[in-house]
Amino acid sequence: MKATQQLHDLGQSLWLDYISRELLRSGTLARYRDEFSVTGLTSNPTIFDEAIRKGNYYDDSIRRMTGQGKSGEELFYELALEDLVEAADLFRPIYDATDGLDGFVSLEVSPLLAYDTKATINEVARLHDQSRRQNVMIKIPGTPQGVPAIEESIFAGVPVNVTLLFSREQYIASAEAYLRGIERRIAAGLNPSVHSVASVFISRWDRAIAGKVPETLRNHLGIAIARRTYKSYRDLLESSRWQQLAKSGALLQRLLWGSTGSKDPAASDVMYIEALAAPDTINTIPEKTLLAFADHGKVKDIMPRDAGDAEEVLTDFERAGISVGELAGQLQREGAEAFDKSWNDLMKCIASKSASLKKAG
Repeated sequence: MKATQQLHDLGQSLWLDYISRELLRSGTLARYRDEFSVTGLTSNPTIFDEAIRKGNYYDDSIRRMTGQGKSGEELFYELALEDLVEAADLFRPIYDATDGLDGFVSLEVSPLLAYDTKATINEVARLHDQSRRQNVMIKIPGTPQGVPAIEESIFAGVPVNVTLLFSREQYIASAEAYLRGIERRIAAGLNPSVHSVASVFISRWDRAIAGKVPETLRNHLGIAIARRTYKSYRDLLESSRWQQLAKSGALLQRLLWGSTGSKDPAASDVMYIEALAAPDTINTIPEKTLLAFADHGKVKDIMPRDAGDAEEVLTDFERAGISVGELAGQLQREGAEAFDKSWNDLMKCIASKSASLKKAG
């Protein structure tokens, strides 16, 4: 049995952290679904920037849309939704078979809105309406300003992928926002069945402290953070508050592992995938890492319910001069800034591509 199928059987969904028109049109995404148990995908501005720059798969659409007077963000979202709707339809049988637990694709709201609550709420609603697909999630950053947007969007019935989470505390804030949104729906007599995932980024922790800690701690911080967060996730699911909501028909907001490709060339290329095996979770995997795991990955130990030695490991990092709390805030800020840069690069790419195609006639 393939290692990817073993993870699936364990109760962990594998979502591809990539999309492109070439991936869709070549049948590769369908093959990943059928051969590697891939049951969804996520996207971001960097992924679309790379896809649009490479080859000519988007040229016809760009010509048509620029001919209609579209440009910038409007043109991008039209392009992105063409891809994501096609991917959503490809995963729709999974969505139906799992009663909406799986089979989702995700679209990022403009990262320039990460610190604007009201604008984020409005844009999330607009994008989901524009997708016209139940299994399209809209990504909202879990920044302090994003947290109320998560609650309002859940209350409005929009499926939400909370992104840019790095710590247990940031995860708990997003989970609380989800619960409040569901509780408000119940109080208002609305259907509490609204889908959501909470995306905690892992490998960026280890990249941030590379060369700053003893060799014995190398590549251990991200996994320790994941274990600590997983314990809080399981605690929440066993809480009386959640049990009451579940009895009312609320759906599980699943914990999602993001940024799971190894950044250290000296480390195993499937290190994080093997370490993050856990029931009732999702792992978004870069294409290169998916192929590596399918080739030589192994499902070894399941993540411990009680976090294992995570707290001892995190204490060792504190002793080595790493303030985990401060670094979590720094990583979230830097992540938001990196998304801004990626978004601006994407807008430049679209403008350049549009101009060159117009010039070529």
